[in-house]
Amino acid sequence: MGLTRFPIDQSTFPGLTCTRMPGSALDRLSPVYCRRLNAAWAIALAFALGMWASPLCAGKQLAQKHENRHDIDQLEDEWRSAMLAANTKVMDSLLAPDYMAITPSGTLQSRDDTLQSLSSGRIHFTLLDVSDRKVRFYGTTAVVTSLANIQATTPDGKVSGSYRYTRVYVRDAQGDWKIVSFEASRVREPGPHKRNELH
Repeated sequence: MGLTRFPIDQSTFPGLTCTRMPGSALDRLSPVYCRRLNAAWAIALAFALGMWASPLCAGKQLAQKHENRHDIDQLEDEWRSAMLAANTKVMDSLLAPDYMAITPSGTLQSRDDTLQSLSSGRIHFTLLDVSDRKVRFYGTTAVVTSLANIQATTPDGKVSGSYRYTRVYVRDAQGDWKIVSFEASRVREPGPHKRNELH
């Protein structure tokens, strides 16, 4: 028994055709209805493919997030080791050319300022314990917040205590994460507010 095909626009629905068999219910379908049927098939196929592809995309994104988190954790450990050992070579590889830091006293430090302070021994860390690390990603930007317990020697004398810091990484054109910003604030013990203190 032969099959008759309605002509349809293959450019609109490539690979889909509506076929009818003489004497069957499909034989009474109009070409317009047949094209609508083809459209419904195309939508159903696209939906099925989308449902199949979604878990794959989600899995790939999750794997990429884990990889990025591992990279940032490793860079944070390298930064800590470089500060303790005054390793300017490693620090030089971590900082972006336009890196800028805001110290707890509110002063600005450029990349060159930071490297110079380490190499000259003006800043020397004897303790740098990091905890409570949190990493958030925004595209090619990573924001790290941590708590650091430090003991160090600075031009102003010895300092110690706990500091909250925020460090910002940006992935450059070569795909490497670079530190572009750093800011630290002293953690002060809770106590009674002074009368004229702003809070």
